[in-house]
Amino acid sequence: MAILAGIDEAGYGPLLGPMVVSSAAFEIPDELLKADLWKLLKDSISRSKMRLKGRLVIADSKKVFTPASGIGHLQRSVLACMKALGHVPQTAADVVALLDPEAPSRLGEYPWFADIENRIIEPPADIGIAASVLARSLAAKGMGLAALRSVCFDVAHYNKLVSATKNKSTVAFGAVIRLIIEAMKLAEGQNTQVVVDRQSGRVNYIGALQLNFPSAELTVLRQDEGMSSYELKFGDRMLRVHFVLKGDDRVLPVALASMTSKYLREILMESHNRYFIGLCPELRPTAGYWKDGTRFLADLKALAPHVRYDPDMLVRCH
Repeated sequence: MAILAGIDEAGYGPLLGPMVVSSAAFEIPDELLKADLWKLLKDSISRSKMRLKGRLVIADSKKVFTPASGIGHLQRSVLACMKALGHVPQTAADVVALLDPEAPSRLGEYPWFADIENRIIEPPADIGIAASVLARSLAAKGMGLAALRSVCFDVAHYNKLVSATKNKSTVAFGAVIRLIIEAMKLAEGQNTQVVVDRQSGRVNYIGALQLNFPSAELTVLRQDEGMSSYELKFGDRMLRVHFVLKGDDRVLPVALASMTSKYLREILMESHNRYFIGLCPELRPTAGYWKDGTRFLADLKALAPHVRYDPDMLVRCH
């Protein structure tokens, strides 16, 4: 058996709101590590939002969520996976704490996140059935869902780290390393494979991996525009890390990580919008991305000059 984990982020580019990096880890027989898990688990999982018939949609979050269609499919799939792990969050604050236990203490400093303690999560009625179907489908293949984890960079925390490193990609990669280490801990002596969705044009990760895993014996398996793959040996344990272009469209655990990141970010952006619109109903909600985030800040200044906020907690540095 091995641990197969996928890692992806949401909110790397926006002006407002958190950046979230998440991992979805599965326990899986070694012989299935290269299998297409969408085909293997077709009884419980679909790539499409159409004709689900009780199955969960797991796909690139950009295909699952749109502002027009809303958060429903994201919420159903992520909460069903959390329930399959034995977690049943009652509030938005529970979701945050279960995915990133370090985040709540920081989020408590923001007035616009004060409502997450009281925001009740209302999952679809079939969430328990979907979770059970998923668990049975995984078990039939000798697999199991091992963990969902997130690293949530709220704006002030993000700004502090970017100011210290002078590079937001370094901050994001630090979260990737943290989640890789957590996946290795889940393996408990078994081998670990991690697939990371590659967002930039970077191809060479040798130096970064050697810096973070100095005791490992590193071998380059592949390094090109489509994929960069490495094997790291720690005595009798092995870690393989693959940085894959469009990994969220090619590897199911990466897609689930993408959805988890997006769901957590959207929960927090909903609180952000609720707070500011509560103070000034003329404001329109924002998704936080650069153009619309700039529009929101201009509207906030023009329509709500009475609203006070700490810019370092609201606006990201870049």
